[in-house]
Amino acid sequence: MDYLLVVLGLALLVAGGEVLVRGALGLSVRFRMSPAVIGAVVMGFGTSTPELAASLSAALAGAPGLALGNVIGSNVANVALILAASAVIVPLVARIGWAEAIAVAAATLGMIAVIILGGIGPVLGAMFLGILAIFLWVSVRGGEVALSEQETEAAPGRLGQSLIFVTVGLVLLIGGAQALVSGTVDIAEAFGVPPSVIRLTVVAIGTSLPELAASLSAAVRGQGGLALGNIVGSNSFNVLGILGITALVHPIAVPPSLDMAEVWALAITGAALLVLGLWGRVPRAAGALGLAGYAGYMWLVIA
Repeated sequence: MDYLLVVLGLALLVAGGEVLVRGALGLSVRFRMSPAVIGAVVMGFGTSTPELAASLSAALAGAPGLALGNVIGSNVANVALILAASAVIVPLVARIGWAEAIAVAAATLGMIAVIILGGIGPVLGAMFLGILAIFLWVSVRGGEVALSEQETEAAPGRLGQSLIFVTVGLVLLIGGAQALVSGTVDIAEAFGVPPSVIRLTVVAIGTSLPELAASLSAAVRGQGGLALGNIVGSNSFNVLGILGITALVHPIAVPPSLDMAEVWALAITGAALLVLGLWGRVPRAAGALGLAGYAGYMWLVIA
């Protein structure tokens, strides 16, 4: 049964990524916005739903510190694992706008500020949500572009159809991630893998599986803007949105167990995302370096 869950999860992730990308392209054509903006606003925020659910659940259960580790782990994985893997498969050529660049910088610096201050309360949480709202407004207002014929032909024609594609794609991605994580955890436990290792690997990466499937699908279709925008939007929403909302529900204190390796990994991946996004390309070599760095990061955290 566990192996069937793994197979089912993988199938749902592949199908969900494909459907979501088609829907996002449709919205891009319908509203004449750049794929990077649609990727950030629609795909990035949508695929961050598992992180939001996990963080709110942790806060309501009286363990808000888990929300902080969840956000840090997800943001690091988004860049060093997901964006890197996408670039290794298909080198990405896409550029983010200044609104997206400022959002990435604000999210990274905001997360570091939370760590330095020792936590985040309702006031700072409300400020994070305000910055997120400004980012959304500026991105949508300034995201209109002339799309290529290839992008137009690859997208669903009607707005309603595109919205259905996006909704179905997100449902498939989230369901596939849950099935894959559930099956993998049970298999790992059966083989005697320690719970701490399972938590730091399978469970931590599991909340990023929707972003992984969506970005890989976009990269394979040659939609580098969607793949990059997905990571930009997800990282920005993880900090400004998820931490902001969670802090309004329950103040978050930085746990004493927070490892400096995690802090450095957060700062490095945030800076890399900003530089690569403004440069306008993520070459295969950068992807390979990111994957190697993520492997080293996971080893340090587990060790």
